[in-house]
Amino acid sequence: MNQRWYTYRGLRFVFAPLFRLLYRPRIMGNEHIPPQGAVILAGNHMHALDPILIDISTKRIVRTLAKKDLHDGPFGFIFRAVNTIPVDLHSKHNPAALQAAVQALQQGDAVNVSPEAKRNYTDQLLLPFKYGAVAMSAKAHAPIVPYAIAGTYKPFTGRVTVSFGAPFYASGDLTADNRELYNRVAALLRSVTEPAVLAQKHFTAFDEWSCQHETSS
Repeated sequence: MNQRWYTYRGLRFVFAPLFRLLYRPRIMGNEHIPPQGAVILAGNHMHALDPILIDISTKRIVRTLAKKDLHDGPFGFIFRAVNTIPVDLHSKHNPAALQAAVQALQQGDAVNVSPEAKRNYTDQLLLPFKYGAVAMSAKAHAPIVPYAIAGTYKPFTGRVTVSFGAPFYASGDLTADNRELYNRVAALLRSVTEPAVLAQKHFTAFDEWSCQHETSS
């Protein structure tokens, strides 16, 4: 184990009990995460603390795709220390990030990615999905384990839930694969979101997002 993994495990040892104390996470379905070998964890993104929730959901080391701004910011040393993979969100394509993620998967790592590419502050159940997760799966022949996060990160008074679904492999038809991932995450999200909160959300189907993009292009 290299120095970065010692740093990762050390930080998780410190932060995991604190996280559990503050946010009382409920973790469901994490038996779907294979104990070893390449796997892509992909789900919705509602808060900056989501990656920590995913990290403590498994005993495995998880490499998270994080925006490049965090790597370059004042706390960048932390992100570099735990070997996150930087993504330039200001760029339409991120071949370097995709290549780094595929290389990590080929080495048997677990990689966490948020297909929405940003936190969802809207009344939409899900934002449009980028194609990175399914492209990684197709290139590295790695399974995707979808997940959904719901609840609130209010210390002591709130509670956050994450539910992991059954793994699947990309078929090579990236549009069909991304639709499948989107629908699986949506189904998981509906299952763990409080009915009152769910009633306030609007669900836009995957193909509707695609039509809107084509219209605006």
